Amino acid sequence: MAQETAIFAGGCFWCMVEPFEEQPGIKQVLSGYTGGHTSNPTYEEVASHTTGHTEAVQITFDPEVISYDKLVEIYWQQTDPTDAMGQFQDRGDNYRPVIFVNNDSQRKIAEKSKESLKKSGRFDEPIVTTIEEASTFYPAEEEHQEFYKKNPRRYQMEESGGRTDFIEKHWNK
Repeated sequence: MAQETAIFAGGCFWCMVEPFEEQPGIKQVLSGYTGGHTSNPTYEEVASHTTGHTEAVQITFDPEVISYDKLVEIYWQQTDPTDAMGQFQDRGDNYRPVIFVNNDSQRKIAEKSKESLKKSGRFDEPIVTTIEEASTFYPAEEEHQEFYKKNPRRYQMEESGGRTDFIEKHWNK
C-alpha cells in the first residue's frame, strides 16, 4: 500500500482533524507543531510564541484512494485564507494558515490550487495562506490527539468561535 504525508496549518489543530479523518484513504491524522526553531516543543512553549512553531496536522494517506489535490481542496474549506495571523478566535503566529509541502509535486498542486482560489472571486480580501517547505513535525501531547472525540463539548465551543459560520458563508453556497 502506497503512503504519503501532507501537513496543513489552519488555526487550532483540534479543528483540523475531523474534516480529514472522515475521508476514505486517510490512515492517520496527527495534531502537532512544525516550522519552528526548537526541538520537541510543548503546547505551552508553542503558545508562548517563542519557538516559531505553528499548530498543524500531519495526514498520512493512501494516494491511490485520496489525492493530494483533494486534501488541498478540503484544507481550503476549513480555513479563512485571507487571515494571515490566526484563524477565527485563535490569534497569533502559531495559528497562521500554511500549506507545508513535502516535495515539488505537492508545491505545484498547492500553488495551482491557491492561484485558482484567488481567481475564483470567492473572497473579497487577498489570499494570504503561505506555501512553505515542510520541516520536522513534532506530534502534540496525547491529550491534543483526536480532541474532538475526547472532549466533544469543548471542541464544539472551539468550533463555534466563527469557523463554522465562515465555512457556511463561503463554502456551503
